[in-house]
Amino acid sequence: MPKKLISKLDTRAKDKTLRVLAAPNNLVDFSSNDYLGFAQNESLFSKIFQVVLRENISQNGATGSRLITGNHKLYPILEEYLAKFHETQAALVYNSGYDANIGFFSAVPQRGDIVFYAEYIHASIRDGIGMGNAKGYKFKHNDLNDLKGVIENLKLNTSEQADAEVYVVTESVFSMDGDTPDLKVFVKFCKEKGYHLIVDEAHAVGVLGKNGKGLVQDLGLQDQVFARMVTFGKAMGVHGAAVLGSAALKEYLVNFSRSFIYSTGLSPHAVASILASYEFLNAEGKGEREQLAEKLSYFKEQLKKYKLDSHFIESSSAIQSCIVPGVKKVKTVSEKLQNDGFKIKAILSPTVPEGQERLRFCLHSYNSKEEIGLVLKLLSGYL
Repeated sequence: MPKKLISKLDTRAKDKTLRVLAAPNNLVDFSSNDYLGFAQNESLFSKIFQVVLRENISQNGATGSRLITGNHKLYPILEEYLAKFHETQAALVYNSGYDANIGFFSAVPQRGDIVFYAEYIHASIRDGIGMGNAKGYKFKHNDLNDLKGVIENLKLNTSEQADAEVYVVTESVFSMDGDTPDLKVFVKFCKEKGYHLIVDEAHAVGVLGKNGKGLVQDLGLQDQVFARMVTFGKAMGVHGAAVLGSAALKEYLVNFSRSFIYSTGLSPHAVASILASYEFLNAEGKGEREQLAEKLSYFKEQLKKYKLDSHFIESSSAIQSCIVPGVKKVKTVSEKLQNDGFKIKAILSPTVPEGQERLRFCLHSYNSKEEIGLVLKLLSGYL
């Protein structure tokens, strides 16, 4: 190993921020993104095979990229379903949310264009912007006034930048804070300025809105955003992602998005699992969503009971984050809770800003009220 790499690992080890792969365990789950329990739902498991049989699939792999041999017949079926479900012209499926974001942001904004991104935006979006030729500027978390100030400082109305396309990107539910921006005011601002708004709905799809369609559709804004990203590895319980937008945007991505062009397609079984998950969500997912809402309400009640409100970031999503500043302290509390039988991960810098280390509670439809009450009682004694 090169000495520089060893040195970086040693630094992480000394700072107690070294990442390691955790072994599977039987702890009570308050960490996974499986908000509705779809990843372990036996009925959905069976329905995936029903889709495979229904569509007469007898192929294990995609055999190549979608532009060569991998565009098997389940892809257009799924993308048509996604476009209809999400009320958009077109959908383009990617192998993961990371692939979708780097594929979009490295290809769509051009040299001379500008991308404004929320400061807590997902790493995949930052990476995609960094891989492209446009300039990126961050604005404060969920703060439209700060975005206006950043734009004012850049003096975008000068003749040099008159031809620049401007993109604004945010998330409907932020993965580390669990909170949401006021999407209506962002839409209004971007419409007035002629900017292109992009919303990552990774943690909203399946959970928020009618039939779990996401926050953008819940607010009736689907025709007023340039693009949406939806992922299937969270509430949908499977794997993959899609970019939602116009037919012209899809055509452009097929031609210029490198993570799409140069990746082997998803296997027919993987695509069948996405289709089955959406069909299950649409037909039978109401019960799980109602259970999740009930558990979230109970979680909030218990926060007040144990006087923990001030430690948690305000959030109405399934992600509830308890700020515990300092790597040593947050890891100690996390270890205690895990020893008590609860899977709750400490989120450390640089994933979150230094001093904003936290315990990230992910609530699920299958968490019991007894589990919620006990874990928060224990937490109140450890802080």
